[in-house]
Amino acid sequence: MLELGVNIDHVATIRQARKTYEPDPVTAAVMAELGGADCITVHLREDRRHIIDRDVRILSDTVNIKLNLEMSVATDIIDIACETKPNQATLVPEKREEVTTEGGLDVLGNYDNLESVVKRLHDNGIRVSLFLDPEQAQIEAAHKLQVEAIELHTGQYSLTSGPDREVCLQDLIASGKQIVDAGMALHAGHGLNYQNVIPVSRIDKMVELNIGHSIISRAVFVGLTQAVREMKELLTIAESGN
Repeated sequence: MLELGVNIDHVATIRQARKTYEPDPVTAAVMAELGGADCITVHLREDRRHIIDRDVRILSDTVNIKLNLEMSVATDIIDIACETKPNQATLVPEKREEVTTEGGLDVLGNYDNLESVVKRLHDNGIRVSLFLDPEQAQIEAAHKLQVEAIELHTGQYSLTSGPDREVCLQDLIASGKQIVDAGMALHAGHGLNYQNVIPVSRIDKMVELNIGHSIISRAVFVGLTQAVREMKELLTIAESGN
């Protein structure tokens, strides 16, 4: 079954705009689960611009489905992951000035550091995924790290249209095959929405999609549980081939 990971970072973004206590992303996780989410995803950034340490700790105790912690390789973030032990850690690149994650990890350029981080996470019983651009060399390097999954960066696909989008989709399909053939689970995310998600959902052996901004935007008008339910219905349609 294709799993829907719901990223609730932007619920925390609204809270942090006033530095107050609401809306609480912990409540959002409950509502997403009621809507059919298979996974709750949060990104604990180094600058704590939205999700904060408290959120990760409470979510790790209360989420009844898979908890996926997106994270950089900063030492204090690794420490929190090893303390809270999410079901999955997705390692992503991070720059303080970016609005959102702009691209995949450079595994080739940071192999030794990533190797030590992956080992520490594995030693603490945490499944590891890497957020990568659909590039053959990066996927090959990731495979050597013995991670369980690769999440393909779908940002370029999401930003394009027409023939250009089809080219991006074919790149994702080819990289997906490489990932699956190497024995890793295939995930994808970034910029996916209600209009563009079905082709990515239908990539062979796709296991997990992580979607945040589009779902939270839809939730402003219909509520979070309904917004998650609508996205989950699209994934069901994709799986059925209709």
